[in-house]
Amino acid sequence: MYEFKEEFLTGIEMIDREHRRLFEIANELYELKCEEFIPDKYDNIRHILEELRDYTLTHFAHEEEYMRSIGYKKMFTQVSQHNALKETISGWDLDAIDEDQDEAIEEMLRLVTEWLVNHILNEDKLIGK
Repeated sequence: MYEFKEEFLTGIEMIDREHRRLFEIANELYELKCEEFIPDKYDNIRHILEELRDYTLTHFAHEEEYMRSIGYKKMFTQVSQHNALKETISGWDLDAIDEDQDEAIEEMLRLVTEWLVNHILNEDKLIGK
């Protein structure tokens, strides 16, 4: 479902490699959503959420370091958006996730999809120009 395509390339190898990994994490989440033979997905959701949180923190740190190194003019906007996503991810209530696992997966997929598509295409691609 989630496939990193050429249109998502920024032209910055490190950022593109890390974006590919974010697509892989999104795909893991999608595959979990489609998995019919796991009645309780909580542990899987929690694992993916932790991986998404940790990898996002790492990726944002690398991306922000790169932007600083080139004197990127829109860095403030980027950092603000990064902080908003970090806050959203860290604010997910694990008890609520356990109560309605399917809805939690759907919500996570909506956020990740919006981020991957909108942020990469409209913001990150500008870094490489």
